[in-house]
Amino acid sequence: MTARHLHAAMLLAAAVPLAAATTAAVRTPTNTRLPSGPSRQHHSVEDPMVRNPVTWYIATPADGIIEMSRHAGTPVNLAANVGQVVDHPKPCTNLWFDESPFSYFRMVKCVGEALEDTGIWPITWPVRLWIVQPLGETGNWSQRYHPYRLLSRQIRVLEETDAHRALGTAGRDVLDVVQHQIPEQAVRWAADWDADPEGMRQREWNWAQCGGRACGNGRWAESVAMATSHARRESAAQTWIEHLARRAVDQALADTDASMYAYSYAYGRATGHAVAAQHQARFDAYVLDALRGTDLDSPTAVAA
Repeated sequence: MTARHLHAAMLLAAAVPLAAATTAAVRTPTNTRLPSGPSRQHHSVEDPMVRNPVTWYIATPADGIIEMSRHAGTPVNLAANVGQVVDHPKPCTNLWFDESPFSYFRMVKCVGEALEDTGIWPITWPVRLWIVQPLGETGNWSQRYHPYRLLSRQIRVLEETDAHRALGTAGRDVLDVVQHQIPEQAVRWAADWDADPEGMRQREWNWAQCGGRACGNGRWAESVAMATSHARRESAAQTWIEHLARRAVDQALADTDASMYAYSYAYGRATGHAVAAQHQARFDAYVLDALRGTDLDSPTAVAA
């Protein structure tokens, strides 16, 4: 055997166990099970884009009726169908285009986006949040622009879950701020403004544009919060949080003679406090205090 032949034989001998090891590494596990069809009773389904189970959510008003179905004149009550399979009363015939506002059952896999495009107006609380299982053929308007949404003409209503989850991971804390803290503080915020409109206008401008050593400026903090909500798939949650905060101000000031500008100032303070609660575990004090506008409460605040 020549040296060249000997070298080739050695390479072949080394390649055989390597190939065997590679094959073993990529072999499909024997305990892997595929979905068995609509009869599965799991609280999650297989997302065609990933291997991990996915949970799908639908949000409704307090009565459990999908708001879009109510608008279409074919109300679907999820509360009355827990554990049941529900067919769309008038499904779209051209997949997957919207022939009406309620062409399909619309669901999301990012719970922080469950309140998007619900048709619920005015924005109020409480709502209800449902875990559903899409059955049959499913689709999407665009995996590129709506990767967390799914359309289906048939669902199984699995169970109701805590609605505060739709307001983000800190939903309980957000509700505490909206329901208890803002009503107590809104009257004081409005009174502060009306007591010294020019002084408060200057202080608000300083907060929004300048910031300081202890916290950033307000507009920057708001942009950080918005970008974080988008990255965390909580954009719909933040939109609702801001609306709920403004609604709390309206209720708190309803019996006062607060000026229009005082209302506007109180809206800004309330939304900042509520959004800070949404992101309290993600930001440090430099951002949170800017969102809350803590410098605006300081009687010694001066123009920058």
